[in-house]
Amino acid sequence: MALLSNLSEKIQQTFKKLKGKGKLTEKDIEAALREIRLALLEADVNYKVVKDFIKRIKEKAMGHEVLESLTPAQQVIKIVNDELTELMGGSQSKIELAVSPPTVIMLVGLQGSGKTTTAGKLALHLKKSGHRPLLAAADVYRPAAVKQLHVVGDKTGVSVFDMGTDVSPVEIAQRSIEHAKNSGFDVVLIDTAGRLHIDEELMEELVRIKEAVLPNEILLVVDAMTGQDAVNVAEAFHSELEITGVILSKLDGDARGGAALSVKAVTGCPIKFVGVGEKLDALEPFHPDRMASRILGMGDVLTLIEKAQRAIDQDKAKELERKIKQRSFDLEDFLEQLKEFRNMGPIEEIFEMIPGMNKIKNLQLDEKEFIKAEAIIQSMTKEERANPEIINSSRKRRIAMGSGTTVQDVNQLLKQFSQVQMLINRMGAFTGKKKGKKLKLPNWGFPPF
Repeated sequence: MALLSNLSEKIQQTFKKLKGKGKLTEKDIEAALREIRLALLEADVNYKVVKDFIKRIKEKAMGHEVLESLTPAQQVIKIVNDELTELMGGSQSKIELAVSPPTVIMLVGLQGSGKTTTAGKLALHLKKSGHRPLLAAADVYRPAAVKQLHVVGDKTGVSVFDMGTDVSPVEIAQRSIEHAKNSGFDVVLIDTAGRLHIDEELMEELVRIKEAVLPNEILLVVDAMTGQDAVNVAEAFHSELEITGVILSKLDGDARGGAALSVKAVTGCPIKFVGVGEKLDALEPFHPDRMASRILGMGDVLTLIEKAQRAIDQDKAKELERKIKQRSFDLEDFLEQLKEFRNMGPIEEIFEMIPGMNKIKNLQLDEKEFIKAEAIIQSMTKEERANPEIINSSRKRRIAMGSGTTVQDVNQLLKQFSQVQMLINRMGAFTGKKKGKKLKLPNWGFPPF
């Protein structure tokens, strides 16, 4: 499911109506703002947040410089984009690192919010950023919580500090920091206990841990799918602990997105990360400007580039560049590119980041098409992959049978590859020649890379 898809679709429809009008009147803008207001409320955004948000946009959009401009609809869209960005925090809020390591990060939240998994995701993110994180198992109450953290640690290659379940969480937190100092870890992530609901006992224990270790960050993990309740939980934790930031887990499952739009305005605490999938690498730094751009259908090229840089093997990229120059791109390379593309994450989410893709009708974003293409190529011999022109009718029947597809599927794949190969050969021919010549892209049934 695309992030905040319901809200995004409704706001984009409203803007489409505005663009169709050319010159705007105050009545047009008021009608558009009513639709945006309704879309935000349906997305479970806090009522007061919506009221203030619409008021700010109306004040700016009703000015003469907007109504009398040559492109009033674009001016209104810009105002909404700016206000939406500001609503979610304005700019990215990064982890505050300690001057003298280790940086201590306390993770808090209710049971079921995904706190322990998020601890692992954040540890992996920090590890990839060049840090040496340590996970501290301070949840001594929930059955198998310590074991779960060890499983997460094993999967991410991050060490776990564990003193069992008979020691107080305060002592575990303190000892984990001593261990980090002695062993060269520069970040300690303390996974604290949660409850099914907020209670005095939970808060008292968290306050004791806070006072004992003086964390650099207290990050609240909340389930984005709980909507407005996520904001209420954030308010309650903030009033007791003065949290420094929020991590929204399961944002990929929330088509409404109310928590993402409300939490900063209601609590004053920035969203620092968002969970966008079940995999341990599915945690992204939260960029308010990029999220606003995606909601308004303008894409998110920067995040797309970052995903590509993380997913694509640089040695393989250089080899592909060599093959383009030599015009020797074959089905083996085509298969490799399909795999690289899929490594970037859910296809629907990737396309959401490409500006203008939301306007293309009947666009097939079916993951099954990629799986089918991979199966077909993997059913070919090495010779067939290198020289697809030798694939005759009998070979096609064998490939279709081996991949669990049809001969028509094989023909379609070969046609798509032929188009890609033709484009690659033309790119090779243009290498080193004058720039500025445009290449016409073939009409693929799905993106080849």
